[in-house]
Amino acid sequence: MRSVELFVGAGGLAIGTARAGFHHEGIFEWDRNACDTITENQRRKVFPATEWPSVEPTDVRDVDFTRFEGIDLVSGGPPCQPFSIGGKHRGRTDQRNLFPEVVRAVRQSAPRAILIENVKGLTRPAFANFLEHVRLQLSYPELIQKRNEDWTDHLARLEKYHTGGSKGGLRYNVVIHHAKAANYGVPQRRDRIFIVGFRNDLSPEWSFPAETHSENALLYSQWVTREYWDYHSLSRTPSPPPRMRARIEKLKSGEIEVTEERWRTVRDALYDPETALPDPTKAIDTGFLNHIHNPGARTYKGHTGSPLDQPAKTLKAGDHGVPGGENMLAHSNGKVRYFTVRESARLQTFPDDYYFAGAWTEAMRQLGNAVPVALAELVARSIREKLEE
Repeated sequence: MRSVELFVGAGGLAIGTARAGFHHEGIFEWDRNACDTITENQRRKVFPATEWPSVEPTDVRDVDFTRFEGIDLVSGGPPCQPFSIGGKHRGRTDQRNLFPEVVRAVRQSAPRAILIENVKGLTRPAFANFLEHVRLQLSYPELIQKRNEDWTDHLARLEKYHTGGSKGGLRYNVVIHHAKAANYGVPQRRDRIFIVGFRNDLSPEWSFPAETHSENALLYSQWVTREYWDYHSLSRTPSPPPRMRARIEKLKSGEIEVTEERWRTVRDALYDPETALPDPTKAIDTGFLNHIHNPGARTYKGHTGSPLDQPAKTLKAGDHGVPGGENMLAHSNGKVRYFTVRESARLQTFPDDYYFAGAWTEAMRQLGNAVPVALAELVARSIREKLEE
């Protein structure tokens, strides 16, 4: 199936959709470091980047998407900083708000399906009307905002059209879903929203994939069966967190039933017995791409790093450089260090042979902006299955 990828960044969503069976006929990105990442992986013949077209620093506002008319999927993650909790919260007034370009790409290419990812901050009350504006624009991409028409007036016009009588033209059935990445096997507490739409002439019955992993299952494995510690060959184990003891007792008694797989933790991602990464503070040559220690990590109020035996905190790109607290590993003895780029890539479920271009700060920014590959693949695969039906 054919696809177009907007705002490809480091390629997390693009890898996931490619693994799900979509062939990218166009990938677009303006950041030069991200473009270098894609190009270098193509040069290294890293799958699936080798199957993608060349990417150049391109502003999507300059792209004519009519040449992709009738494509199967338009996907992408518009810049999240206008809506991120860690950003300036300018929303639609921020020049990085490129949702209008997503709508234009849909209008010009008329894809069979749409897949858009963004931060949970977009669901905050302050952006509620904006998010509804985005949803209705994607539902009726041909109902364009008029010159000198305020966005609130355009929203009102869309609402009237949506609640009116029979409609023609290009239309999409659009849903918005808040997903917790840890509940899908990603070793990270990453909350994101996915906007998924199907062209109205297809009318598939689709819902967001069901969650597969849970915190209860992790607690059960750690404190009831203790299989978690045995798997990692740990004889000395910490005590159960006091705030979790009541729930652990309910898990022991069977009052809480566990049916999902357990959350994956930082230890699972970095130190799995079969794929463990060497300690970058001790190894000069680790043998892994981008696995170099970056010194200088420190804790401060509200920024204490990610514990080993829980999913990592959300990796962030930062508005003024990489925020250290979210991108640190916290040992039980109180010591902290920055995650290496490779460790962060593991937390985002990128393959180990995937290279990230740029200095540590730039590579970490790419990863902080990325979509977890495993979650992207899961959602894209569910979309493809419906399109094939």
